[in-house]
Amino acid sequence: MRKTVVIIGALDTKGIEFAYIKGLIEAAGLNTLTIHTGVLGPAFYLPEVSNEEIATLGGADLQHLISTQDRGLAVETMMNGAIAKVIELHNKGQIDGIIGLGGSAGTTIGAAAMRSLPIGIPKVMVTTMASGNTRPYVGMKDVTLFNSIVDISGLNRISRQMLANAANALIGMVQGQALLADIDKPLIATTMFGVTTPCVDKARSYLEEQGFEVLVFHGTGIGGQTMEHLIAAGFFAGVLDITTSELADDVAGGLLSAGPTRLTMAGQFGIPQVVSLGALDMANFGPLETVPEQLRTRQLHQHNPNITLMRTNIAENKRLGELIASKLNRYPDRVSLYIPLKGVSALDKEGQPFNGPQEDAALFQALREKLDPRIELVELDNHINDEEFALQMAKKLVFLINNQTI
Repeated sequence: MRKTVVIIGALDTKGIEFAYIKGLIEAAGLNTLTIHTGVLGPAFYLPEVSNEEIATLGGADLQHLISTQDRGLAVETMMNGAIAKVIELHNKGQIDGIIGLGGSAGTTIGAAAMRSLPIGIPKVMVTTMASGNTRPYVGMKDVTLFNSIVDISGLNRISRQMLANAANALIGMVQGQALLADIDKPLIATTMFGVTTPCVDKARSYLEEQGFEVLVFHGTGIGGQTMEHLIAAGFFAGVLDITTSELADDVAGGLLSAGPTRLTMAGQFGIPQVVSLGALDMANFGPLETVPEQLRTRQLHQHNPNITLMRTNIAENKRLGELIASKLNRYPDRVSLYIPLKGVSALDKEGQPFNGPQEDAALFQALREKLDPRIELVELDNHINDEEFALQMAKKLVFLINNQTI
Protein backbone atom coordinates (compact mmCIF):
# COMPACT_ATOMS: atom_id res chain seq x y z
CA MET A 1 0.00 0.00 0.00
CA ARG A 2 1.32 3.43 -0.95
CA LYS A 3 2.11 5.68 1.97
CA THR A 4 0.42 9.05 2.42
CA VAL A 5 2.02 12.41 3.14
CA VAL A 6 -0.17 15.19 4.52
CA ILE A 7 0.59 18.64 3.11
CA ILE A 8 -0.61 21.45 5.36
CA GLY A 9 -0.72 25.21 4.86
CA ALA A 10 -2.31 28.24 3.27
CA LEU A 11 -3.12 27.29 -0.32
CA ASP A 12 -4.43 30.78 -1.02
CA THR A 13 -1.13 32.64 -0.51
CA LYS A 14 1.40 29.84 -1.07
CA GLY A 15 -0.39 27.61 -3.56
CA ILE A 16 2.38 27.61 -6.19
CA GLU A 17 4.93 26.49 -3.62
CA PHE A 18 2.64 23.78 -2.25
CA ALA A 19 1.90 22.52 -5.75
CA TYR A 20 5.66 22.25 -6.34
CA ILE A 21 6.33 20.05 -3.29
CA LYS A 22 3.15 18.06 -3.97
CA GLY A 23 4.50 17.17 -7.40
CA LEU A 24 7.86 16.12 -5.98
CA ILE A 25 6.27 13.90 -3.34
CA GLU A 26 3.89 12.21 -5.77
CA ALA A 27 6.69 11.70 -8.29
CA ALA A 28 8.46 9.67 -5.59
CA GLY A 29 5.52 7.26 -5.46
CA LEU A 30 3.74 8.60 -2.39
CA ASN A 31 0.13 9.70 -2.04
CA THR A 32 -0.62 13.21 -0.82
CA LEU A 33 -3.51 14.62 1.20
CA THR A 34 -3.70 18.41 1.39
CA ILE A 35 -5.17 20.47 4.22
CA HIS A 36 -5.96 24.10 3.42
CA THR A 37 -5.51 26.40 6.43
CA GLY A 38 -5.64 29.76 4.67
CA VAL A 39 -8.52 32.18 5.28
CA LEU A 40 -8.35 35.08 2.88
CA GLY A 41 -8.97 33.56 -0.53
CA PRO A 42 -9.71 30.45 -2.59
CA ALA A 43 -7.26 27.58 -2.76
CA PHE A 44 -4.73 27.54 -5.59
CA TYR A 45 -5.82 23.95 -6.23
CA LEU A 46 -8.62 21.84 -4.78
CA PRO A 47 -7.50 20.32 -1.47
CA GLU A 48 -8.82 17.12 0.10
CA VAL A 49 -9.58 19.10 3.29
CA SER A 50 -11.02 22.58 2.77
CA ASN A 51 -10.46 25.66 4.89
CA GLU A 52 -14.21 25.69 5.59
CA GLU A 53 -13.87 22.28 7.27
CA ILE A 54 -10.80 23.40 9.23
CA ALA A 55 -12.56 26.55 10.45
CA THR A 56 -15.58 24.52 11.55
CA LEU A 57 -13.38 22.05 13.41
CA GLY A 58 -11.73 25.05 15.05
CA GLY A 59 -15.06 26.31 16.33
CA ALA A 60 -15.93 29.11 13.89
CA ASP A 61 -17.54 29.82 10.53
CA LEU A 62 -15.03 30.70 7.81
CA GLN A 63 -17.05 33.65 6.56
CA HIS A 64 -17.19 35.01 10.09
CA LEU A 65 -13.41 34.82 10.33
CA ILE A 66 -13.08 36.65 7.03
CA SER A 67 -15.54 39.37 8.01
CA THR A 68 -13.98 40.07 11.42
CA GLN A 69 -10.52 40.57 9.90
CA ASP A 70 -9.04 39.47 13.23
CA ARG A 71 -5.77 37.80 12.31
CA GLY A 72 -5.13 36.48 15.81
CA LEU A 73 -8.56 34.85 15.98
CA ALA A 74 -8.13 33.39 12.51
CA VAL A 75 -4.75 31.84 13.33
CA GLU A 76 -6.02 30.37 16.61
CA THR A 77 -9.15 28.96 14.98
CA MET A 78 -7.36 27.40 12.03
CA MET A 79 -4.66 26.03 14.35
CA ASN A 80 -7.24 24.31 16.53
CA GLY A 81 -9.04 22.99 13.47
CA ALA A 82 -5.81 21.70 11.94
CA ILE A 83 -4.90 19.90 15.15
CA ALA A 84 -8.31 18.24 15.27
CA LYS A 85 -8.11 17.14 11.63
CA VAL A 86 -4.58 15.77 11.90
CA ILE A 87 -5.51 13.77 14.99
CA GLU A 88 -8.55 12.40 13.14
CA LEU A 89 -6.44 11.38 10.15
CA HIS A 90 -3.85 9.74 12.38
CA ASN A 91 -6.52 7.75 14.21
CA LYS A 92 -7.67 6.47 10.81
CA GLY A 93 -4.11 5.49 9.86
CA GLN A 94 -3.95 8.04 7.04
CA ILE A 95 -0.71 9.88 7.93
CA ASP A 96 2.74 8.45 7.23
CA GLY A 97 4.40 11.87 7.18
CA ILE A 98 3.52 15.56 7.20
CA ILE A 99 5.05 18.65 5.60
CA GLY A 100 4.15 22.33 5.76
CA LEU A 101 5.36 25.74 4.61
CA GLY A 102 4.89 29.08 6.26
CA GLY A 103 5.91 32.32 7.81
CA SER A 104 5.07 33.07 11.44
CA ALA A 105 1.34 32.33 11.16
CA GLY A 106 1.68 29.33 8.86
CA THR A 107 4.41 27.88 11.06
CA THR A 108 2.31 28.39 14.17
CA ILE A 109 -0.57 26.47 12.59
CA GLY A 110 1.43 23.78 10.84
CA ALA A 111 3.85 23.07 13.69
CA ALA A 112 1.00 22.85 16.20
CA ALA A 113 -0.69 20.22 14.02
CA MET A 114 2.61 18.34 13.75
CA ARG A 115 3.10 18.38 17.52
CA SER A 116 -0.25 16.64 17.94
CA LEU A 117 1.20 13.57 16.22
CA PRO A 118 3.20 10.86 18.01
CA ILE A 119 6.98 10.88 18.01
CA GLY A 120 8.33 8.93 15.05
CA ILE A 121 5.96 10.16 12.34
CA PRO A 122 8.15 12.30 10.01
CA LYS A 123 7.38 16.01 10.38
CA VAL A 124 8.99 18.72 8.23
CA MET A 125 8.24 22.44 8.33
CA VAL A 126 9.83 24.85 5.83
CA THR A 127 9.76 28.21 7.56
CA THR A 128 11.18 31.67 7.75
CA MET A 129 11.21 31.19 11.53
CA ALA A 130 13.81 28.39 11.60
CA SER A 131 16.73 30.67 12.45
CA GLY A 132 15.94 31.92 15.93
CA ASN A 133 14.02 30.74 18.97
CA THR A 134 12.40 27.58 17.62
CA ARG A 135 11.19 26.15 20.93
CA PRO A 136 7.58 27.39 20.48
CA TYR A 137 7.33 25.46 17.21
CA VAL A 138 9.19 22.26 18.08
CA GLY A 139 8.24 21.87 21.72
CA MET A 140 8.68 18.27 22.90
CA LYS A 141 8.18 16.66 19.49
CA ASP A 142 10.41 15.64 16.57
CA VAL A 143 9.50 18.50 14.23
CA THR A 144 12.23 19.19 11.67
CA LEU A 145 12.50 22.86 10.72
CA PHE A 146 14.03 23.84 7.36
CA ASN A 147 15.24 27.41 7.01
CA SER A 148 13.62 28.74 3.85
CA ILE A 149 16.49 31.29 3.37
CA VAL A 150 14.19 33.53 1.32
CA ASP A 151 10.57 34.29 2.09
CA ILE A 152 8.11 31.72 0.85
CA SER A 153 6.78 33.91 -1.92
CA GLY A 154 7.02 32.41 -5.38
CA LEU A 155 9.50 30.00 -6.94
CA ASN A 156 13.05 31.06 -7.69
CA ARG A 157 16.47 29.43 -7.85
CA ILE A 158 16.84 29.46 -4.05
CA SER A 159 13.29 28.65 -2.97
CA ARG A 160 13.07 25.74 -5.43
CA GLN A 161 16.20 24.22 -3.93
CA MET A 162 15.04 24.71 -0.33
CA LEU A 163 11.60 23.27 -1.03
CA ALA A 164 13.09 20.35 -2.94
CA ASN A 165 15.53 19.62 -0.11
CA ALA A 166 12.70 19.60 2.42
CA ALA A 167 10.43 17.46 0.26
CA ASN A 168 13.21 14.99 -0.48
CA ALA A 169 14.09 14.80 3.21
CA LEU A 170 10.50 13.93 4.08
CA ILE A 171 10.31 11.42 1.24
CA GLY A 172 13.42 9.73 2.59
CA MET A 173 12.02 9.66 6.12
CA VAL A 174 8.72 8.17 5.03
CA GLN A 175 10.19 5.59 2.69
CA GLY A 176 12.92 4.67 5.14
CA GLN A 177 10.71 3.98 8.12
CA ALA A 178 11.39 0.58 9.68
CA LEU A 179 10.41 -1.34 12.78
CA LEU A 180 12.91 -1.05 15.62
CA ALA A 181 14.54 -4.27 16.74
CA ASP A 182 14.27 -3.25 20.39
CA ILE A 183 10.59 -2.34 20.26
CA ASP A 184 9.53 -5.00 22.75
CA LYS A 185 12.16 -4.17 25.36
CA PRO A 186 10.97 -2.25 28.45
CA LEU A 187 12.10 1.36 28.38
CA ILE A 188 14.16 3.23 30.95
CA ALA A 189 14.47 7.03 30.99
CA THR A 190 17.67 8.64 32.19
CA THR A 191 19.11 12.16 32.21
CA MET A 192 22.55 13.39 31.23
CA PHE A 193 24.83 16.39 30.88
CA GLY A 194 28.32 16.26 29.49
CA VAL A 195 29.60 16.49 33.07
CA THR A 196 27.70 13.31 34.08
CA THR A 197 28.34 11.30 30.92
CA PRO A 198 30.59 8.60 32.45
CA CYS A 199 27.95 7.82 35.07
CA VAL A 200 25.15 7.62 32.53
CA ASP A 201 27.17 5.53 30.09
CA LYS A 202 28.03 2.96 32.75
CA ALA A 203 24.48 2.77 34.06
CA ARG A 204 23.06 2.54 30.55
CA SER A 205 25.40 -0.33 29.63
CA TYR A 206 24.35 -2.29 32.71
CA LEU A 207 20.64 -1.72 32.08
CA GLU A 208 20.99 -2.78 28.46
CA GLU A 209 22.70 -5.97 29.62
CA GLN A 210 19.65 -6.59 31.81
CA GLY A 211 17.34 -6.42 28.79
CA PHE A 212 16.17 -2.80 28.95
CA GLU A 213 16.26 -0.12 26.28
CA VAL A 214 17.52 3.20 27.65
CA LEU A 215 16.42 6.62 26.41
CA VAL A 216 18.84 9.38 27.43
CA PHE A 217 17.46 12.90 27.81
CA HIS A 218 19.76 15.92 27.71
CA GLY A 219 19.22 18.27 30.66
CA THR A 220 18.55 21.31 28.51
CA GLY A 221 15.10 22.23 29.82
CA ILE A 222 13.19 20.82 26.89
CA GLY A 223 14.94 17.50 27.52
CA GLY A 224 13.53 17.27 31.02
CA GLN A 225 10.12 18.46 29.87
CA THR A 226 10.03 15.80 27.18
CA MET A 227 11.01 13.06 29.60
CA GLU A 228 8.32 14.07 32.09
CA HIS A 229 5.76 14.19 29.28
CA LEU A 230 6.67 10.69 28.11
CA ILE A 231 6.65 9.35 31.68
CA ALA A 232 3.08 10.62 32.04
CA ALA A 233 2.21 9.01 28.71
CA GLY A 234 3.24 5.61 30.07
CA PHE A 235 6.36 4.98 28.02
CA PHE A 236 8.69 3.86 30.81
CA ALA A 237 9.13 0.94 33.17
CA GLY A 238 11.51 3.00 35.30
CA VAL A 239 13.39 6.29 35.58
CA LEU A 240 17.08 6.73 36.41
CA ASP A 241 17.14 10.48 37.02
CA ILE A 242 20.90 10.93 37.38
CA THR A 243 21.13 14.55 36.21
CA THR A 244 18.64 16.85 37.94
CA SER A 245 20.54 19.96 36.87
CA GLU A 246 17.50 21.69 35.39
CA LEU A 247 16.30 22.34 38.94
CA ALA A 248 19.43 24.40 39.55
CA ASP A 249 18.36 26.70 36.74
CA ASP A 250 15.01 27.14 38.48
CA VAL A 251 16.64 28.09 41.77
CA ALA A 252 19.57 30.15 40.46
CA GLY A 253 17.88 31.87 37.52
CA GLY A 254 19.54 29.95 34.69
CA LEU A 255 18.18 29.47 31.19
CA LEU A 256 17.53 25.71 31.13
CA SER A 257 14.52 25.32 33.38
CA ALA A 258 12.28 22.34 32.62
CA GLY A 259 9.29 23.91 34.35
CA PRO A 260 7.22 22.92 37.38
CA THR A 261 6.57 19.31 36.35
CA ARG A 262 10.26 18.36 36.54
CA LEU A 263 10.84 15.47 38.97
CA THR A 264 7.11 14.88 39.49
CA MET A 265 5.67 12.53 36.89
CA ALA A 266 7.33 9.27 37.95
CA GLY A 267 6.00 9.60 41.47
CA GLN A 268 2.57 10.70 40.33
CA PHE A 269 2.18 7.73 38.02
CA GLY A 270 3.83 5.17 40.28
CA ILE A 271 6.88 4.57 38.08
CA PRO A 272 9.94 3.25 39.95
CA GLN A 273 12.65 5.89 40.07
CA VAL A 274 16.18 6.30 41.31
CA VAL A 275 17.23 9.93 41.62
CA SER A 276 20.60 11.61 42.08
CA LEU A 277 22.05 15.11 42.10
CA GLY A 278 23.94 15.32 38.82
CA ALA A 279 25.19 18.79 37.83
CA LEU A 280 23.38 20.65 40.61
CA ASP A 281 26.63 22.55 41.01
CA MET A 282 25.80 24.70 38.00
CA ALA A 283 23.24 26.99 36.44
CA ASN A 284 23.39 27.64 32.70
CA PHE A 285 23.59 30.91 30.82
CA GLY A 286 24.43 31.95 27.27
CA PRO A 287 27.66 33.59 26.08
CA LEU A 288 29.66 35.27 28.83
CA GLU A 289 28.54 38.75 27.84
CA THR A 290 24.87 37.76 28.27
CA VAL A 291 25.18 36.75 31.93
CA PRO A 292 23.04 39.19 33.97
CA GLU A 293 25.09 42.03 35.40
CA GLN A 294 24.24 41.21 38.99
CA LEU A 295 25.72 37.71 38.53
CA ARG A 296 29.01 38.73 36.89
CA THR A 297 30.84 38.59 40.23
CA ARG A 298 29.78 34.98 40.82
CA GLN A 299 32.03 32.01 40.06
CA LEU A 300 31.65 31.51 36.29
CA HIS A 301 33.09 28.95 33.91
CA GLN A 302 32.92 29.26 30.12
CA HIS A 303 31.88 25.79 28.98
CA ASN A 304 32.03 26.84 25.33
CA PRO A 305 31.49 30.12 23.43
CA ASN A 306 27.71 29.75 23.74
CA ILE A 307 27.38 28.37 27.28
CA THR A 308 28.53 29.95 30.53
CA LEU A 309 28.12 27.99 33.76
CA MET A 310 27.65 29.58 37.18
CA ARG A 311 28.56 27.68 40.35
CA THR A 312 25.54 27.36 42.65
CA ASN A 313 26.28 28.84 46.07
CA ILE A 314 25.54 27.55 49.59
CA ALA A 315 22.13 29.21 49.86
CA GLU A 316 21.05 27.92 46.45
CA ASN A 317 22.18 24.40 47.29
CA LYS A 318 20.19 24.46 50.50
CA ARG A 319 17.13 25.51 48.50
CA LEU A 320 17.82 22.79 45.95
CA GLY A 321 17.85 20.14 48.66
CA GLU A 322 14.57 21.43 50.03
CA LEU A 323 13.04 21.59 46.54
CA ILE A 324 14.02 18.03 45.63
CA ALA A 325 12.76 16.74 48.96
CA SER A 326 9.42 18.53 48.53
CA LYS A 327 8.93 17.04 45.07
CA LEU A 328 9.83 13.49 46.07
CA ASN A 329 7.91 13.64 49.35
CA ARG A 330 4.61 13.95 47.48
CA TYR A 331 4.91 10.35 46.31
CA PRO A 332 7.34 8.49 48.61
CA ASP A 333 6.77 5.00 47.22
CA ARG A 334 9.16 3.19 44.86
CA VAL A 335 11.82 5.90 44.92
CA SER A 336 15.43 5.98 46.11
CA LEU A 337 17.71 9.02 46.31
CA TYR A 338 21.47 8.57 45.90
CA ILE A 339 24.01 11.11 47.15
CA PRO A 340 27.57 11.09 45.70
CA LEU A 341 29.56 12.46 48.64
CA LYS A 342 32.65 13.27 46.54
CA GLY A 343 30.97 15.53 43.99
CA VAL A 344 28.01 15.90 41.68
CA SER A 345 29.68 16.62 38.32
CA ALA A 346 32.96 16.44 36.44
CA LEU A 347 33.58 20.06 37.46
CA ASP A 348 32.83 19.34 41.11
CA LYS A 349 35.83 17.33 42.22
CA GLU A 350 39.23 18.10 43.65
CA GLY A 351 41.26 20.27 41.28
CA GLN A 352 38.26 21.26 39.14
CA PRO A 353 36.76 24.79 38.99
CA PHE A 354 33.45 23.99 40.71
CA ASN A 355 34.86 21.83 43.50
CA GLY A 356 32.74 23.01 46.45
CA PRO A 357 32.63 20.89 49.61
CA GLN A 358 30.68 23.54 51.51
CA GLU A 359 28.14 24.01 48.73
CA ASP A 360 27.66 20.26 48.39
CA ALA A 361 27.35 19.86 52.15
CA ALA A 362 24.48 22.36 52.19
CA LEU A 363 22.69 20.36 49.52
CA PHE A 364 23.24 17.03 51.22
CA GLN A 365 22.23 18.27 54.67
CA ALA A 366 19.00 19.83 53.39
CA LEU A 367 18.07 16.47 51.88
CA ARG A 368 18.86 14.62 55.11
CA GLU A 369 16.66 17.00 57.05
CA LYS A 370 13.75 17.39 54.65
CA LEU A 371 13.39 14.05 52.85
CA ASP A 372 10.48 11.88 53.97
CA PRO A 373 11.97 9.00 56.03
CA ARG A 374 9.93 6.55 53.95
CA ILE A 375 12.18 7.40 50.98
CA GLU A 376 15.40 5.42 50.88
CA LEU A 377 18.38 7.79 51.12
CA VAL A 378 21.67 6.22 50.06
CA GLU A 379 24.94 8.07 50.64
CA LEU A 380 28.00 6.65 48.90
CA ASP A 381 31.61 7.73 49.31
CA ASN A 382 31.93 8.15 45.55
CA HIS A 383 32.06 10.83 42.92
CA ILE A 384 28.98 10.76 40.69
CA ASN A 385 31.08 9.58 37.72
CA ASP A 386 32.60 6.63 39.59
CA GLU A 387 31.58 3.30 38.07
CA GLU A 388 30.53 1.94 41.45
CA PHE A 389 28.08 4.81 41.97
CA ALA A 390 26.52 4.30 38.54
CA LEU A 391 26.17 0.54 39.05
CA GLN A 392 24.61 0.91 42.49
CA MET A 393 21.90 3.19 41.10
CA ALA A 394 21.24 1.01 38.06
CA LYS A 395 20.98 -2.14 40.17
CA LYS A 396 18.60 -0.42 42.58
CA LEU A 397 16.34 0.62 39.71
CA VAL A 398 16.19 -2.94 38.38
CA PHE A 399 15.29 -4.09 41.90
CA LEU A 400 12.50 -1.50 42.16
CA ILE A 401 11.09 -2.48 38.79
CA ASN A 402 11.05 -6.15 39.69
CA ASN A 403 9.60 -5.59 43.18
CA GLN A 404 6.52 -3.65 44.17
CA THR A 405 8.15 -2.19 47.28
CA ILE A 406 11.65 -1.23 48.35
